[in-house]
Amino acid sequence: MQEENQDDFKRELGLLDGTMLVVGSMIGSGIFIVSSDMVRQLGSAGWLIAMWVLTGTITVIAAVSYGELSSMFPKAGGQYVYIKEAYGKLVGFLYGWSFFAVIQTGTIAAVGVAFSKFAAYLFPAFSDKNILYEIGDFKLNAAQIVSIFTIILLSYINSRGVKNSKILQTVLTVIKILSLAGLILFGFFAAKAEVWDANWTNAWASSSLDVASGSWMPISGVTLISAISAALVGSMFSSVAWEGVTFIAGEIKNPKRNVGLSLFLGTLIVSVIYVLANLMYLAVVPLQEIATAESDRVAVVASQYIFGSIGTYIIAVMIMISTFACNNGLIMAGARVYYTMAQDGVFFKKAAQLNKASVPEWSIWVQCFWASALCLTGKYGDLLDFVVIIVLIFYILTILGIFILRKKMPDAERPYRAFGYPFLPALYIVIASAICIALLYTKTSTSGWGVLIMLMGIPVYYLTKAKE
Repeated sequence: MQEENQDDFKRELGLLDGTMLVVGSMIGSGIFIVSSDMVRQLGSAGWLIAMWVLTGTITVIAAVSYGELSSMFPKAGGQYVYIKEAYGKLVGFLYGWSFFAVIQTGTIAAVGVAFSKFAAYLFPAFSDKNILYEIGDFKLNAAQIVSIFTIILLSYINSRGVKNSKILQTVLTVIKILSLAGLILFGFFAAKAEVWDANWTNAWASSSLDVASGSWMPISGVTLISAISAALVGSMFSSVAWEGVTFIAGEIKNPKRNVGLSLFLGTLIVSVIYVLANLMYLAVVPLQEIATAESDRVAVVASQYIFGSIGTYIIAVMIMISTFACNNGLIMAGARVYYTMAQDGVFFKKAAQLNKASVPEWSIWVQCFWASALCLTGKYGDLLDFVVIIVLIFYILTILGIFILRKKMPDAERPYRAFGYPFLPALYIVIASAICIALLYTKTSTSGWGVLIMLMGIPVYYLTKAKE
């Protein structure tokens, strides 16, 4: 039954489309915002760049490791399928449950909130300070309405067929890459030697900014580990969602080759762009100003140094394009996971149906509803902590699954084998596990809630099983 339904998808996406989906889903708002908090946590140019290089390295390692799994299971559902095959239905369900409850919908909501934040630069009426309705502690603001509107609009476009969303994704992502490359290039032209030299004077002197007094406090030992894990939340969140291309493998031409290649090319392109963007910030903006940028909008400060007062609007338009394309990719990919879960009988039955345009329309709309509900919380930072811990846990489990499946299915066809196996996949598991432990230790409230929501899936799984 499952194999039959896989064939109902139209294979309309090539290598370029797959790569653009990876790039488009990864580059959202993070690169324009999170470096500010990272500098506040660690206080030096060397540490900032080291965090981005570490994030990029482990992201590419994870992506090339996924290539083996994508070539073994070249069908819709991606990571959900890999986890189910390696660990069985319960852990597969926990992934799907977390994916729907927090990972994909929480990311869509956070990116939607970021879109409205920057749209308010061009249209002040869209600001989160424009309160439209108030009841008790709940306040409905214009930014939340704008976020929800964009999610509904993109869900509608995606429900009309994969061709429209594919064209939109590729065009917007190309614009996004070119505009980011332009910003980086103009930034290096506008670089000031004295700013660069001052920022790199004490490159490895780690310190934390006391926002109240504006003074820097030297940090080491446990405090430094805590600061590193807090800083990594930003760079890791900016580098997730690359696995989205595995969810739509049922619509990719020659998936055994193109899915793995899209993962490698997409993550490499984004990681290089991210490191260059941060080097550009350090060449243009004094470290203190990076740390104290209003609302953490470090890209706006950099753009003002590069282009003058019009820089604010240039960045606002760039981020609106960036977040719009990012959410299009997330909405397109996410719905395919619920479709595959429904095929396995662990999600709403209606989600297993494709519409006339051969897309899982019902899945798209139920995702739209929950992501819109999460927009009403409006807290970008909390959504980040929530999402990152669970994403990392399932990345670790998936890559560990490569080792398990080599033992479970030694004779399975593997057109592509994980690069650097077993060393590189094992290295990823060690580093990502250390980050998870540090996050749980230092951000227990938000990360803990994320893990609790994931574990709540266990009774839900057995309750739904009992009904069968």
